[in-house]
Amino acid sequence: MRAAIFTGTGEDLEIQDVEPAAPGPRDVVVQLGASGVCHSDLSIKNGFVPMMPGMVLGHEGAGTVLEVGSEVTAVKKGDKVIASFIPACGVCIPCLADQSHLCDSEMEVMMATRGTLSNGSPFTTMTGLGTFAETMTVAQSSVVKVETDIPFDQLALIGCGVTTGVGAALNTARVHPGATVAIIGCGGVGLSVLQGARIAGASRIIAIDQGEEKRGVATAQGATDYVDALQGDPVAQVQALTSGRGVDYVFEVTVGTPEALAQAYGMTRKGGTMVMVSMPRMEGQFAISTFDLFYSEKTIKGCKYGSAQVRRDFQRFVDLTETGRLDLSNMVSRHIKLDEVNDAFGAMERREVVRSVITSF
Repeated sequence: MRAAIFTGTGEDLEIQDVEPAAPGPRDVVVQLGASGVCHSDLSIKNGFVPMMPGMVLGHEGAGTVLEVGSEVTAVKKGDKVIASFIPACGVCIPCLADQSHLCDSEMEVMMATRGTLSNGSPFTTMTGLGTFAETMTVAQSSVVKVETDIPFDQLALIGCGVTTGVGAALNTARVHPGATVAIIGCGGVGLSVLQGARIAGASRIIAIDQGEEKRGVATAQGATDYVDALQGDPVAQVQALTSGRGVDYVFEVTVGTPEALAQAYGMTRKGGTMVMVSMPRMEGQFAISTFDLFYSEKTIKGCKYGSAQVRRDFQRFVDLTETGRLDLSNMVSRHIKLDEVNDAFGAMERREVVRSVITSF
């Protein structure tokens, strides 16, 4: 099969013919229908998140089951599935506590080898998936069957960006009707947070990004206000929009820099909640005034995969899409071929797209 291989930090991905391993008894083989190109893929390519070369990248995908192992019970051949970049084994303590986004099997699934490269060496797959390929062999805990006619290019987004963002608003923060919200970063995940806040009934949603490129799409997705961070201190701009109070919920959805996190904290009202949605560097640190944390009684929360229970939430997000409350079609900026994946990274870095989606492998 053809796949896009990470060969070294800063290097373009290589399209190679690779030999997949035979599926094990609890494995599922999926024919990819679509794969989103996410910022986390770019973070690995650029060394922001260190990974060993020899990996099929891609972790946001959907497709059709081609084959199942002898012990697979969750899906069958012909099922339409969305890939979950964190497995949900269903038997570990986090899964039993309705926290499958913290599943204990994550590292084991991620480190599994899935075949051999063109040079004969073994390859691994990003988050145990590897959606930048014609097919993928995954643990059954990494796919969720859905019932829908929504096209694959939209379903793929539920596998990462949509679940992370909408889940951040509905699951992690639990935005309440009438709340005020600010979102720093209007990429695919940030716009999904925005939609989650709108679905939750927020009264004011302030979208924040650098420049005017994202104003139109943010407004179309439900933002009541837009702040251009290049036109002055974004904290001061948000304070001005809220009579100096700040907002109930702030979501940081950039790359988790100390500066962005400090801005998010500064926008949060007394008693409000700040949620860090982005994936930061492993060595990153964030300093705040402990007295202010005490005096203002703010809450700081991390958010991994939108605190999602994927076997519940994937179908829930499908249903929200089918009823018109969640808009996925306008988040797909470009349809591309697998061979154009490196061009998609460039478009992302130039801030030209919300999502490029691979639909031809």
